[in-house]
Amino acid sequence: MTDQGSGSGAPMIALSGVAKAFGSKRVLAGVDLSVARGESLVIIGGSGTGKSVTLKCVLGLIVPDAGRILVDGQDAVAARGRAREAMLDKFGMLFQGGALFDSMLVWENVAFRLLRGQNRLGRAEARETAIEKLKRVGLTAETADLFPAELSGGMQKRVGLARAIATTPEIIFFDEPTTGLDPIMADVINDLIREIVVEMGATAMTITHDMTSVRKIADRVAMLHEGVIQWAGPVGEIDTTENPYVHQFVNGLPDGPIAAVR
Repeated sequence: MTDQGSGSGAPMIALSGVAKAFGSKRVLAGVDLSVARGESLVIIGGSGTGKSVTLKCVLGLIVPDAGRILVDGQDAVAARGRAREAMLDKFGMLFQGGALFDSMLVWENVAFRLLRGQNRLGRAEARETAIEKLKRVGLTAETADLFPAELSGGMQKRVGLARAIATTPEIIFFDEPTTGLDPIMADVINDLIREIVVEMGATAMTITHDMTSVRKIADRVAMLHEGVIQWAGPVGEIDTTENPYVHQFVNGLPDGPIAAVR
């Protein structure tokens, strides 16, 4: 199924025929997917269907076996050296487990990229920027000088979100943003993500199993199964589409084309 996205003009991210196998296990079998500028796309699908592999291919952490990936018109697979660094500068990332550095203070985690690279800031300026981003996600300035281990899971997730937006990226990836959080904190994180993406005008790609997150975060949804996009459309259509994969997944049904892993 070819997905052309919903925006006008060239998409910010475009995947065409992307395939990837690990040994004899075929994970991606020809993914066609595009994300318009300023759009929030959520990829849904069961565990092991290739959602994380798709994100890693876009980031260049995994090299696809076939296909083409364009980021803001640039070939993401072929980019090397400074061209690749410039492309990666467009990205921010909220990792599933937070992925904070235990030995660094909270503000140092948030300012990690600000303290490195060609355009690095001095520590005082970087700390000031980090505190500003922490406040944006609802954390106090006092949080800046704590270590991650001193924070709750929800606070750690907010720190991860502050780090993701620290460089004001054009593109933000969210990997299972509410995993491990209670329903109330998950709702807070969902609202924050939506607010920040809209506020920044960023292009967002999220992978999640949480249908509450999907409904809060997404402009558009793509269903990945058996290595291809089985359906893509506006978030408002996920409950009415007749696509059997989406219907089974969204409603958590045992019977349908998606076989349960036993």
